Amino acid sequence: MTDVPAADASPITAPILEDTTLRDGEQAPGVAFSPETKLAIFDLLVRTGVRWIEPGIPAMGGDEVEALKAMLARGGAVTLVAWNRGVKADVTFSLDLGFPAVHLGLPTSQVHLQNSVGRDRAWLLQQAKDLVAYAKDRGAFVSISAEDVGRTEISFLQEYAGAVHQAGADRLRLSDTIGILTPERYAERVAAVLRAARIDVQCHTHNDYGLAVANTLAGLRAGARYFHVTVNAIGERAGMPDFAQTVMVLKNLYQVDLGIDTTRLYELSRLVARATGQPPAPWQPIVGDNVFAHESGIHANAMLRNTETFEPFGPEAVGGRRRYVIGKHSGRAVCRAVLLEKGVDVAGADLASCLELVRATAIRQGGAVSPEQLVDLYWQSKQTV
Repeated sequence: MTDVPAADASPITAPILEDTTLRDGEQAPGVAFSPETKLAIFDLLVRTGVRWIEPGIPAMGGDEVEALKAMLARGGAVTLVAWNRGVKADVTFSLDLGFPAVHLGLPTSQVHLQNSVGRDRAWLLQQAKDLVAYAKDRGAFVSISAEDVGRTEISFLQEYAGAVHQAGADRLRLSDTIGILTPERYAERVAAVLRAARIDVQCHTHNDYGLAVANTLAGLRAGARYFHVTVNAIGERAGMPDFAQTVMVLKNLYQVDLGIDTTRLYELSRLVARATGQPPAPWQPIVGDNVFAHESGIHANAMLRNTETFEPFGPEAVGGRRRYVIGKHSGRAVCRAVLLEKGVDVAGADLASCLELVRATAIRQGGAVSPEQLVDLYWQSKQTV
C-alpha cells in the first residue's frame, strides 16, 4: 500500500461497526431479500469479520421471522440487534424470539412526532423511558433512536439523551433521517449528547447529499462509539454509508483496524449486487470495476513501472483485480504490454499506426478495444505500413 499521512483529527478509539444491510439496506425501494438470500449475506458478513448486525424487523412476521430465527440459531460471536417500532408488542416479540439486543425506533423532531406518529414530546419521553426500562428488565442490550436528529433542537436532544440514559438505555442512535446535516453539524450533535449523558452514541447517517461517510467519520471523531454501514451503500432514497468505503478510510487514513477481512469486500459487494439487481457503478470507490482499471497512456505507462503511481492501494487488499484497458486514451506502452501477453512479439516495433487504428475503433464502437481486437488491429497496421 502507498504510504499516506495519518488524518489530522481527534483520535477515533475502538469504534464498533454494525451492518444494517439486511434491515435499512433492504428498505431500499424495490429490494426484497428471500430468506435464503438474507442468510447468504449474513453468513458472508460474519466471515468478513462483522460482529454486530441489524438483521431485520421481527414484526414483519412470515418469512422474515424464519430468516431471523435461522440467524439466531447460528449464534457465535455476533450480536444481533432486532429493529422495532416504539411499540411494546414489537419489543416483546423480538425478546421472545431470543434477540439479545433490541433497537427502539422513535422520532425526536416535531415534524416527525406530529406527522409520523401523531404524538407530542411528553408522550415521547414517557414512552421511551417505559420501553427502555421494560427491555432492560428482560436482560436485553437496549439501543434507542433519536430519529430526524437533523431537525431536532440540541436542547431537546440533550433532554432526551438524559432521559433514556437514566432509564437504562445502553446506546443512543443519532439518525440523520433525511441526510441534511453537514459533518460539522453532525459532530456537534454527538458532542452535545455526550456532554448531557454518559451513554454510547451510534452514528446512523443517510446519503441524500452524499455526506453519509463523512458524517459518520465526523461523529466518530466527536466521540461516537458505534456506527452503521450497508454493503454498496444501499438503503432508503440515496442510501447509507458504504461498508467498503468506511472500512478502508478508517483502516488506511485513520489507522483504525476494525478486524474486517478486507480481501472479501469485492465478493461481499457482488453478492449484494446480485441480490438487489443493482451492480455498483464502475467508478464506485473501493469495489467499482474501474477502481483498478487504467486506460490513459500516461497513467498506464507509469503503472507498468510502479503500481503505486496511480493507485492508493493494490486490488489484492480488497479482493479486486487490476486491468489495463485499451481505448481512445491508450498509449504505446500498454498496447505493447497487452500484445506481449497475447504472444505477439513487438519488441522495438513502432506502434504509431496500430495506435491510430485503436483510437478510431474505440471511437466507432463507443468503448474499449478487447485484447483480441488489438491483436487484429496490430496485424492490420503492419500490412498498411
